[in-house]
Amino acid sequence: MSISLLIFLAACVLIIAVLYSSVGHGGASGYIAVMVLFGIAPSVIKPTALLLNIVVSAITAIYFFRAGHFSWRLFWPFAITSIPCSFIGGATNLPPHIYNPLLGIILLFSAYRLFSHQEENITAKFPLLPMALSVGAILGLLSGLTGVGGGIFLSPLLLLMRWGKAKAVAAIAALFILANSVAGLMGHMSGLQVIPHFALLLAAVALGGGVIGAIAGSRHMPAAGIVRALAIVLGIAGAKLMLI
Repeated sequence: MSISLLIFLAACVLIIAVLYSSVGHGGASGYIAVMVLFGIAPSVIKPTALLLNIVVSAITAIYFFRAGHFSWRLFWPFAITSIPCSFIGGATNLPPHIYNPLLGIILLFSAYRLFSHQEENITAKFPLLPMALSVGAILGLLSGLTGVGGGIFLSPLLLLMRWGKAKAVAAIAALFILANSVAGLMGHMSGLQVIPHFALLLAAVALGGGVIGAIAGSRHMPAAGIVRALAIVLGIAGAKLMLI
């Protein structure tokens, strides 16, 4: 990869990390989109996206946790089944020609619903345990298969089902993404596949963007702003999947 191309790619990663971390996400769907546009080889896109996801979601989880938004009771039922399924998905290659358009439609629909979402006076309710365990398993598998952390699926579901409020959802999504990204990357590397060298430079850039976005989202951005920003993120990711 040329130096100029790497600089432009790093700039895109920085912007994506800021936007996604503000809503509790790691940004994998955005990283995947720009790497596809920059002509990066498909064999290195998934591990690179997972690595960047780990860096950004880790710093995001720390900031949202410190701000007091995290709920262990809501987090663990989804995480306990998602992590092993994400490992399985990370070790599996999925043909994208059917999956990408279908997932793109789902994300675009979620973005549309979130734009009309109203959080005022909402009383969050916890999901039934069997449902949370089942959803966690499905999202974990999708996470590993696609190279995203699963938060892009979990966040809109939690909000639209009224299982959590915006900042609590962002905090839960960040740790959910971190856990699934680590498991997915381990599954990928279990097949003796390596992480490209340029990914380490991008990870450093993503860390800086993650700090900026996490501070804004956890401390300064109002709940309504987080929901609208999440809708934008979902719209970008959905459009990207429809066009690949």
